[in-house]
Amino acid sequence: MHAITITQPGGPEVLAWTEQPDPRPGPGEVVLDVAATAVNRADLLQRQGNYAPPRGVTDVPGLECAGTVAALGDGVTGVEVGAQVCALLAGGGYATKVVVPAGQVMPLPSTVDVVTAAGLPEVAATVWSNVVMVAGLTAGETLLVHGGAGGIGTHAIQVAKAVGARVAVTAGSAARLERCAELGAEILVNYREQDFVEAVKEATDGRGADVVLDNMGAKYLPRNVDVLARLGRLVVIGMQGGVKGELNIGKLLAKNGTVTATSLRYRPVAEKTAICQELVEKLWPLIDAGEVKPITHEVLPVEQAGEAHRKLEEGGILGKLVLKMPG
Repeated sequence: MHAITITQPGGPEVLAWTEQPDPRPGPGEVVLDVAATAVNRADLLQRQGNYAPPRGVTDVPGLECAGTVAALGDGVTGVEVGAQVCALLAGGGYATKVVVPAGQVMPLPSTVDVVTAAGLPEVAATVWSNVVMVAGLTAGETLLVHGGAGGIGTHAIQVAKAVGARVAVTAGSAARLERCAELGAEILVNYREQDFVEAVKEATDGRGADVVLDNMGAKYLPRNVDVLARLGRLVVIGMQGGVKGELNIGKLLAKNGTVTATSLRYRPVAEKTAICQELVEKLWPLIDAGEVKPITHEVLPVEQAGEAHRKLEEGGILGKLVLKMPG
């Protein structure tokens, strides 16, 4: 097989298209012929040497893919060779073949083609597990999403609307906020010009956000607590704004609020399997009905993975960047 490998920690130029041994499935595993994968910020961190894969996982980057089932390991049931599927990975997506636990392999939604589906598993699992399974967002509540125009944000807006919630977003330009509005966001905050705490409270008659999905971490921690409604839930899924912040426990106690921090990549296979089952049972029908749609910014050849990394680092991406395999 061929794969994008990281020759050494550094910039996008360290990514190289190289020949690698074909993977073989162990018990409970599946080998996929990959049609496409997608770029996530975690890939950028891994390329820089700041996000190592879990123990025993390939150092080829890529946290999601779609393709065709090529081989089954011992004990695998419910998956057939030749089926088109998508998969949530702990690594290895930037390759023509990948091995993955069978529980993290999912059928394609009926309305999504195999290339577009490559950008779905990671964002869908992240949003559903955090917004629905952890935070328990329900109809009538308000969700605040930071970075509303990115891959996570564009998906979170649609999921929240599908469950009957109201959505507030932050973004850095009028054009990006307009795209968020087209997807269903109602409270639009340009973080370069407005304070999101004031804007969200004003739009909710002082109540604030019931759930906050945050990719910034330390930088936004105090204000995220400020914007929480009573019984509000802050879920931190990223550290773009740093790793150490000050938490005002008094404010959190006064609101009976909660702060949760989660990662997806390092979760045990059993937990990822449970998330994937929920996606197929509960999210895929919303996609089939057109209530939630994968948002793809651009499809590039996998050999241009370095260029895709540059594009994501520069900003301005609406949705996901997908990398298509040769052939």
